[in-house]
Amino acid sequence: MSKPIYVLGGPNLNLLGTREPEIYGRETLEDIHNRLKELAGDIPVEARQTNFEGELVSWIQEAAREASAVILNAGAYTHTSVALYDALRACKVPVIEVHLSNPAAREAFRQVNYVSPAVKASIAGLGAYGYELALMAAKALSGK
Repeated sequence: MSKPIYVLGGPNLNLLGTREPEIYGRETLEDIHNRLKELAGDIPVEARQTNFEGELVSWIQEAAREASAVILNAGAYTHTSVALYDALRACKVPVIEVHLSNPAAREAFRQVNYVSPAVKASIAGLGAYGYELALMAAKALSGK
């Protein structure tokens, strides 16, 4: 069996569909994960979400050993976490960063990004569709 693509989500993504739907859309995280698993075909998808920074760091470290690629929406940790940056720098599998909104067009504090310098590519502002594009990129970058 091939190595899975990890889809990792940070804080508050469990509230998708109800939290500021005018910004983040009406789809739930479960909807997004289910669609990715369907689109992945025979490639396993390991989808997880946490509100805890250390857990997200541990999952990235795990993905470095166990995954073929990572799709990451770090949520607010994008703008605050040096620990996440360090874990990503140590991760040698392709990591695609996803944001539902476009942080560069939002508040100044959201324009600070500790994730982008440590990943292969970033997709922002396309809503849930950004995850589908990230899956296509992850498959291509990991040779799937």
